[in-house]
Amino acid sequence: MPKTPTDIRLALGGPTMGTRWSVLIEDPLADATLQSRFQAAVDEVDAQMSTWKPDSDLMRLNAAPLDRWVPLPDRLLVVLEAGLAISRQTHGAFEMNIGDAVRAWGFGPDAIALDAIRTASSARRIPATDALEIDLVNGMARKSSPLALDLSGIAKGYGVDRLAETAQALGLAHALCTIDGEVRAVGSRLDGRPWAIGIETPDDSSTGRHSILEIEDKAMATSGDYRHFVTVGTARLSHTMDPHRGAHLVAAPASVTVLSQSCMMADAMATALMVMGDGSGPCFAGDHAISALFLLRLTGKLIAVGTGAFAKAQGCHRP
Repeated sequence: MPKTPTDIRLALGGPTMGTRWSVLIEDPLADATLQSRFQAAVDEVDAQMSTWKPDSDLMRLNAAPLDRWVPLPDRLLVVLEAGLAISRQTHGAFEMNIGDAVRAWGFGPDAIALDAIRTASSARRIPATDALEIDLVNGMARKSSPLALDLSGIAKGYGVDRLAETAQALGLAHALCTIDGEVRAVGSRLDGRPWAIGIETPDDSSTGRHSILEIEDKAMATSGDYRHFVTVGTARLSHTMDPHRGAHLVAAPASVTVLSQSCMMADAMATALMVMGDGSGPCFAGDHAISALFLLRLTGKLIAVGTGAFAKAQGCHRP
């Protein structure tokens, strides 16, 4: 009897970026010796882009003197350049110079601190697009103003892309790569069917999945206020920061899921659309041909609003 995809399915995984990565492979030649190759790929991303590691390349840039070119690894420079481009495209809804607020609210290596929150909320925030210059040719970056760069809205997506690139370099044609809520499919399943990915129902895990998305050679990322949060009193505060306030989002969508070719782009855009909120987010996504699914809490109900590939959900409601 021929083997089915389930018979030859191999699941690999390990720790990264405070969570776990996983690669699901359907290939008769795959074996557990590939584990180290995938772990090395995400370890490299973490070593370069972590704000939890004081000696990471990102933290080295944050601590560098002003107006001095700092040599940086190519992968970090690519992510920084992409972050600047997405920030410009979204008019600052995606912002990398938000690390002080992330740390102040307890989403970094420090505990939540009231004085730090006050400072982050009142600080004049200079956009990274105004203060960071990238030289990809010579592998350097420099800043003209103090920056607290944080890549939590893009680095996990890039890590998933690195897992996918590693799978392709190993000759694997059927794999599903994930970190947290970020996913990228390498090809289809072995039998030709697309990979089925569940989109969670926010707030109530007992209801299971809100919907199922089938993808092939695509990436998907979800940003939400229900997975990573801190509790202050009776309030549950989202980990996504509003760069305009230097504080957590207020009245944001429950979640935003974005479909794209790269997980880095999907991750960053999902973050930006969360910041834009219920009104501007769906309209921006529709105007820019972005496939996005917004799950909104309206009048005690969870309402779906979709654009692009999700357009069968309700449309854009302009404020």
